[in-house]
Amino acid sequence: MDKNSVIYVAGHNGLVGSAIVRELTEQGYNNIITVSSREYDLRIQKRVHELFYNFRPEYVFLAAAKVGGILANSTKKANFIYDNLMIQTNIIDKAYQYGAKKLLFLGSSCIYPKLAHVPITESALLTGALEPTNDAYAIAKIAGIKMCQAYRQQYNFNAISLMPTNLYGPNDNFHETYSHVLPALIRRFHIAKITDQKEVVCWGDGSPMREFLHVDDLAKACIFLMNKYNEHEIINVGTGIDVSIKELAETIADVVGYQGKIRWDVSKPNGTMRKVLNVDKINALGWKAETTLREGIQLTYEWYKSNKIPLHRSL
Repeated sequence: MDKNSVIYVAGHNGLVGSAIVRELTEQGYNNIITVSSREYDLRIQKRVHELFYNFRPEYVFLAAAKVGGILANSTKKANFIYDNLMIQTNIIDKAYQYGAKKLLFLGSSCIYPKLAHVPITESALLTGALEPTNDAYAIAKIAGIKMCQAYRQQYNFNAISLMPTNLYGPNDNFHETYSHVLPALIRRFHIAKITDQKEVVCWGDGSPMREFLHVDDLAKACIFLMNKYNEHEIINVGTGIDVSIKELAETIADVVGYQGKIRWDVSKPNGTMRKVLNVDKINALGWKAETTLREGIQLTYEWYKSNKIPLHRSL
């Protein structure tokens, strides 16, 4: 990409898309297309056709998706598979039809088998059964990967696929029920602090291990790979470092300043016991994550407070 390239960021209001827009702007790219879902519903083929006809983007960051935590993924499977299949199918196809030079598709680490050997390498894709709680979302993302690879093979369309680990940061979803674990814990500990609650209840026993990547690091990786990577194989993006949910909760409580008790509800599911990505491939290309987990939590908490996220907010 050059600084004047026409760049479309799909999903620019979301966690990932907004970070990509921020980083593109910071790096001096000055022709960025951002349109709202009210104007162009990406689930509707006709609207996506109109979008590409009107703007003719040269480069496409496909960050638009329906996302959520374990409860949302396990109870709203129809929404997750339908919305994601429609969005990505429409954008990938129209990007090819309207002559985009390159498309970057954002998948997820949940595409890998539940029992994949860790650290998880890219070759683990489709080698085993998925985690049942988010299989609908994972299958949609796997379909997006395969569509990118098929369009590359049949049409020579330059589409690449990134698999980020668990993300967090500004513009995350802090919903009390449907958010991912890290923003959910920030919200829970913040409310517990300001309402003087004596304890905070967390799901499971705290033993599962998870990897977390600040979204600004992912945005840097996306632009880096858009400029440097042109292969059909998927590529992992993460820190390569995991922590227990117990350690995560304790770190968040410390950053927030909550001094009460943390109680673990072992009647609730733990999910996959360990999930961390092997990031040797992207590291070998010259990219590494820069933000430590504690630094990232501090930045995210400051954003949460400054944006006055309401205590109760609809999904």
